[in-house]
Amino acid sequence: MAKATKKKIQYFGTGRRKKAVARVRLIPGGTGAIVINKRTIDEYFGLETLKLIVRQPGELTDTAAKYDVVANVVGGGYTGQAGAIRHGISNALLQAEPELRTTLKKAGFLTRDPRMKERKKYGLKAARRAPQFSKR
Repeated sequence: MAKATKKKIQYFGTGRRKKAVARVRLIPGGTGAIVINKRTIDEYFGLETLKLIVRQPGELTDTAAKYDVVANVVGGGYTGQAGAIRHGISNALLQAEPELRTTLKKAGFLTRDPRMKERKKYGLKAARRAPQFSKR
């Protein structure tokens, strides 16, 4: 007997910001639950602003309740990770519903933020911080 296997439809998106990289999965027909590294969004992010950043693409496109979001994020700090997840969700939404491109692009969610940490230069204590000057 052949086993009837029902293939689950999922949409994938990758998001990056600073040193953080997020692999995001959108699962259609969900309740709008967001799981980050096997923890709920409320457990993972303490600040409300970071939760807001992650939820932005869903709220902007009115698709927050349509999909469950499962994200795996590594590297960087909390702010970078939140930005990376937002970027990943936007990319996955684009795969699921291509007509949302103009809305997401106008909001700037599809653009990879190019700002990175500046390298330390020799003769300085940090990227731009010079050693303390002593006159005497």
